[in-house]
Amino acid sequence: MIAASCELGSLSGHRAGRLLLERLYRQETSQDMPPIGIGPRGKPYFANSPCYFSISHTDRHAFCVLSRCPVGIDAEELDRPVRFSLAKRILSPTELERFAAAADPREAFLALWVLKEASAKCSGLGLTGFPNRTDFSPEDPRLHRWAGCLVAIVGGDDEGVRYYAF
Repeated sequence: MIAASCELGSLSGHRAGRLLLERLYRQETSQDMPPIGIGPRGKPYFANSPCYFSISHTDRHAFCVLSRCPVGIDAEELDRPVRFSLAKRILSPTELERFAAAADPREAFLALWVLKEASAKCSGLGLTGFPNRTDFSPEDPRLHRWAGCLVAIVGGDDEGVRYYAF
């Protein structure tokens, strides 16, 4: 599994993510990227490729992951403002306990959120009715600090992640 990030600069998050995906696909397969289809619930996929991908972007960065198994990625800037009033609505009872006990509630909230988003992207089911039915921990090993962001990568293959910054 390979993942990459870049600063947006003058690019939109969508465009930067797509450029990262093209680079990773060529790097991994030595081929041009195939066309992207959209599944019934909006999940993008390669119609004629054994590869899976996911893209996320923040106000300042784009991230992409490419794998041979379903995968999801989500990112939030570590300095992003957080509305704690959302916690009771989107966290499961167990997650709410972990959030309340965290030494840094702000970072715990962001960690739980990116794990939820990455998981929803991996499954392709979206977040409808999903956010408060999970059991994530702010110490989850799928969380990474990367380019000033908190990034979660869920799913993918078991090879570990090779990281690239462009």
